[in-house]
Amino acid sequence: MSRATPQMRDFAGRLIAHETKGNKSSATKPPAAFLVFEKLRPHLANLMGNAGFRALLSRSLGLANAEVPWLRAVHVKSDGSLDGLDELEAQVGQDEFSEGRVVLLAVLLGLLAAFIGEKLTLHLVHEVWPKLSLNDLDFSKGAKNENTK
Repeated sequence: MSRATPQMRDFAGRLIAHETKGNKSSATKPPAAFLVFEKLRPHLANLMGNAGFRALLSRSLGLANAEVPWLRAVHVKSDGSLDGLDELEAQVGQDEFSEGRVVLLAVLLGLLAAFIGEKLTLHLVHEVWPKLSLNDLDFSKGAKNENTK
């Protein structure tokens, strides 16, 4: 089951837009659109350890590639960074590449919110991007707990 709800996609899109707005350099590695993951990595590794972060990102990739098949070629390296993006950026169309990064980040944020809660997830994101306004986010419109019938 994918956690890329419309609310999480919006949240992910806002984070990516905020991050890429200040990073116009094409020489940046990894691609600027994936800098969000690089900025989140030390904070999440601090919270759950390096192995925990790698597991979270690997699970996110596994769920997201059902929706974005080209993500199957991306792998999580032992340090928690993403491998295979450089080749894919040249092979995949810009729209597909943009959609893939949003879906992957939305799934990761959805899993994180499920594990630690929405408030703590928002707090963590606010620590990484203090100038990003998150006051208007409303996850209550999204999917409720799946165990509730």
